[in-house]
Formats: sequence, C-alpha cells, structure tokens
Amino acid sequence: MALEEVRSRIANAERAAGRPEGAARLIAVSKQQPLERVEAVLDAGQRIFGENRVQEAQGKWPGLRERFDGVELHLIGPLQGNKARAALELFDVIHTLDRPKLANTLARLAQETGRCPPLFVQVNTGEEPQKAGILPADADAFIALARRLDLPVQGLMCIPPAEEEAALHFALLAKIAGRNGLDGLSMGMSGDYERAISLGATHVRVGSAIFGARNYG
Repeated sequence: MALEEVRSRIANAERAAGRPEGAARLIAVSKQQPLERVEAVLDAGQRIFGENRVQEAQGKWPGLRERFDGVELHLIGPLQGNKARAALELFDVIHTLDRPKLANTLARLAQETGRCPPLFVQVNTGEEPQKAGILPADADAFIALARRLDLPVQGLMCIPPAEEEAALHFALLAKIAGRNGLDGLSMGMSGDYERAISLGATHVRVGSAIFGARNYG
C-alpha cells in the first residue's frame, strides 16, 4: 500500500543523508479522510497521526483510540484560543504555537491542569501575510518568551510557500532551531518530505501520498 512506499522512501532518504533509521518520524495526516481509510492505515501499523482541527479530531479519535493501542495524535493546524483546553486534553503534540496570546493561554492552562504536550513553534518562513506563524526575525524572541512561560518547546514547524523552493525554507528553519538549541524540525509534506529529511527533519507530515486525495464533501 502507499504507506509502505512512503516508509521505504523515508528510510532511503535517511540513509542518503547519513542519518540513523527512525530519525524522521512519519505523521500520517488524516484530516478530512474517510474513516475506512484511517482504519486501513491503523491496521497497517501506523500509530502517529496529524489532524488540523480540534473539533474533527474530537469526533474521530476517541473511538479509534479505544480500538487501537498506542496512537499518538499531533495537532498540525491552527489552534484557536477557545479550543486550547480541548487541544491539551486530546493531542500528544501541538505543532502550531504561533502567537504570544496563544502562548500565554497554553501556559495558564498548563498551570491549571498540570499538563502540556510538547510544542513546536510555527515559523512563517515565507513571511506570507495570509499564513500563520512567527516571522523569522521574531522567532528568537518568541522562543525565549515561551521558555519564560515554562512551555515545553521541542522544535519548530514551517509550511513553505507553494511556489518557492522548499529547501530554502527548510534550511532557514534548521538554522533558527540550531541557534536556539532546539532539536525538533517539523517540515516536509507529501511533495517534499525526502528533501526535508536531507535537511534535518525530525517529523514529516504526509497526507495525500498515504491516503489519496482528501474528501472535501
């Protein structure tokens, strides 16, 4: 199945980059996918999944987790402040910490609940006005703010502009992470995950290459 091909290509990319096997974790992006496709990927042994919306994940994953052990759920879409509490309860990792207000909200909720999953700071490497994320020039200060709030920042995430060479954005993200002592790099999607792995990705977010076209109906 497509999952096995993606896994094989990830392993080949790791070897080509001189990185150890398993250096890049595969997040199967299951947003807006029919349940039967998600179940098929679970049956094939995949356990790390990414969702874009808290509400969709709330309707899908509690039941699946009752049937499949060891599921790790990542939020890879924008997080609204009023969904933050639910996100902390449901997700194992959040990739979209993208503004000071959200950082303060998560810090407050972490104090209240005693729990906060690992976080990735989303960096708007292309400085696109329509896209969420911290601007590269502001990233160091924002990471420092998150650390002062005792938030468990594990790494950085980016979504490069579709019309630009993704490798330039991956390299920029890796540079920002390196100077801030962060190991996690959430970068690379269905069309460019092998390139991302060559530039240090620790998490690749692959949807259509595994599941096929999304059902937007």
